Amino acid sequence: MTRYDLIIRGGTIVDGTGAPAFTGDVAIRGGLIAAVGRIEGSAAEEIDATGMVVAPGFVDIHTHYDGQATWDQEMAPSSWHGVTTVVMGNCGVGFAPARPDRHEWLISLMEGVEDIPGTALAEGITWDWETFPEYLDALEKLPRTVDIGTHVPHGAVRAYVLGEREQPGAVPTPEDIAAMSRIVEEGVRAGALGFSTSRTVLHKSVDGELVPGTTATPEELIAIGRAMGRASAAGGHAVFEIASDLKREWNEFDWMGQLSREAGIPVTFAALQSVAKEMTLPEQIAAMRAENDKGANIVAQIALRGNGIVMAWQGTVHPFRYRPSWMAIKDLPWEEQKARLLDPAFKAQLLAEPNDFTDAPKDIGGVVMAVAMGWKVQFEMDPDFDYEPAPEASINARAAAAGVSPQEYAYDLLCRDGAKGFIYLPILNYADGNLDFLVPLQHAEDTVNSLSDGGAHCGTICDAASPTFMLEHWVKGRRRGERIGLEQAIRRQCRDTARLYGLEDRGVIAPGYLADLNVIDLDRLTLGKPWLAFDLPAGGKRLLQKAKGYVATIKSGVVTFREGAWTGATPGGLIRGPQRVELAEAAE
Repeated sequence: MTRYDLIIRGGTIVDGTGAPAFTGDVAIRGGLIAAVGRIEGSAAEEIDATGMVVAPGFVDIHTHYDGQATWDQEMAPSSWHGVTTVVMGNCGVGFAPARPDRHEWLISLMEGVEDIPGTALAEGITWDWETFPEYLDALEKLPRTVDIGTHVPHGAVRAYVLGEREQPGAVPTPEDIAAMSRIVEEGVRAGALGFSTSRTVLHKSVDGELVPGTTATPEELIAIGRAMGRASAAGGHAVFEIASDLKREWNEFDWMGQLSREAGIPVTFAALQSVAKEMTLPEQIAAMRAENDKGANIVAQIALRGNGIVMAWQGTVHPFRYRPSWMAIKDLPWEEQKARLLDPAFKAQLLAEPNDFTDAPKDIGGVVMAVAMGWKVQFEMDPDFDYEPAPEASINARAAAAGVSPQEYAYDLLCRDGAKGFIYLPILNYADGNLDFLVPLQHAEDTVNSLSDGGAHCGTICDAASPTFMLEHWVKGRRRGERIGLEQAIRRQCRDTARLYGLEDRGVIAPGYLADLNVIDLDRLTLGKPWLAFDLPAGGKRLLQKAKGYVATIKSGVVTFREGAWTGATPGGLIRGPQRVELAEAAE
């Protein structure tokens, strides 16, 4: 009888292709899936998956672990949610290439754009690289629970080439553009999965400056795209990723379509209902499809829930951050802050004060007002919180029912559980007060589930839990509107995301594919309550969220998590370029 390393027996296999689920076994040998079906052989270990879902490991293509991946083997929180592959270096921010005198600048850029504590990055990153290929070599040294791949980030490339000339609105010379193109081509040839840039006013450095690339011309971007195409044609796989305000006068889809057709590569963008985007989401999708009808390959990345803020006293944002009384204590140690916040006299003083918006960002005034006074669009995060909240769950509605003012209700809510209460404020993707608009996009071939921002926005969100939310909310628990079938949901987060980035060796349960798998007890799959941890280097804070129901997560045939607890195994590594299935290596 054939001997395997691991057999998962009797599970409901959802294979990642969208095909109907079936009951069967999965056998693993040498890190690959060796057989699927009714398996008679034995194994060094077996997992009884009766009554449970067996799915591929999730592939998350929009994360920001660029710094964390250099020091952290566990790769939480994404690894807690069934993710076995992450792609980082999105939105034009990252840490390579990096001249020695630009380290602090790159950290300030990441801190401002992605809300990752700069002190944590400064202490955690070793900077044993300068060029992008050297960065890949550094990443390759540390084993992890997940596989990682990365983009070449526009911000770092511009800073490397332009040096001190890299200022908001800087116009590179033809020689500069040629140098940037060479760096990107070199990066893709070395194994980068693509290139990323950002063109949105929501992305600024910690000093409030627009990120490099915001004002880049189509000529610069298309030249970089051509370089990516050359590297791709030589055996690489290059995806051009962009976050943009999609201003109408920029005609973004025109140059994106031209770039995709000329370079022969996919272009992918963040498709959102956004206060910063001039084009509505239907207009974005229509413009994308018009270019695709002409031969382009543009793919929209869509989020699975409202993109917003989880507000708390210890977070980076809460409704009272512009009150003078808060400003007076905001830099005190937490225990002193908490004592003041729980003091009735301090509460009365703060609630009697008007907001002082003197230092508030002016170009996102609508967001500022939603944070400070948007009681109708802020929601109480109770134990069974629904991330598609109805109006009656708003602070405004619950305050009225309790017979108090919305601001007092919000204050008391934040003071619960030892001043560790949370308020949810969806800013993007919730203009209609529901998620119905996402249903047709979940069935479209030109969209992928994405935008988790794993590893980023440490003090305000934890959307790294998106794969769990997909199953808990969209598959089994949505209270308002149409749900999504299990097979389709798994396909969206496995095969579809993997294929976009040329990772054709994963995301499917079939012989020859990587043995990246999840065994999930769907009946008890639930998201836990968020909490604020201070476990990054230098005591940096981050908002975290775990889940129940992941019986086992398996990476390359090795069990990395059992019932949500890390086993200590680190079978993950660095992905260099496209990956293919070698059927002969595992198939019987």
